[in-house]
Amino acid sequence: MASEITYAEVKFQNTSTAAVVKVPPETKKHERHPQKYPPWLPWLISLLLLLVCIALVTVLLEEGWTCCPKGWKRFQGSCYYLSGDAMSWAASEQNCTGMGSHLVVINSKAEQDFLSKEVKKPSRGENHYIGLSAQDMGQWHWVDQTPFNVSAAFWREGEPSNPDHEKCVVIHRTSGALNNWNHVQCNSHNRICEAAAVIV
Repeated sequence: MASEITYAEVKFQNTSTAAVVKVPPETKKHERHPQKYPPWLPWLISLLLLLVCIALVTVLLEEGWTCCPKGWKRFQGSCYYLSGDAMSWAASEQNCTGMGSHLVVINSKAEQDFLSKEVKKPSRGENHYIGLSAQDMGQWHWVDQTPFNVSAAFWREGEPSNPDHEKCVVIHRTSGALNNWNHVQCNSHNRICEAAAVIV
């Protein structure tokens, strides 16, 4: 015998339909970090770096780097070689020429002061030839044909004394810092060569 299935509808009293609560989707809270610097600061730093770069390029293009050969001293736009050996004035000038320079021509008090300090260093000889000489006594000439200016000369006290046999000029190491030129015989002394500094 077949069983019958009976369906019934049951209703419960005092029941209510569950209220559906709509919850908005969860929003991420943006964390706010306090700024440690003003927002315009990176722009200012970038601008300053750009200006520094422009200034460096301008200086390098206008002036460039000034270089001197190894063992030479640089001052302003020139390079100076102070020798450790002694030779005659003519051989000294020839030696300087062979290095692409000439015996030093002193054009200013600043240059004279620089050279005077250099020759006073302990390892230097007593006298250093400069590029000033006289064919006839009292007629002083620079090796590069710069006119000799009596008011811009740095003679020791009592110099030049004009004896006929002293026609070359040296910076005397033990004299005062500024007035230390002495005219001497053109025999064996150290020398100072001068060349223009190389600009790269």
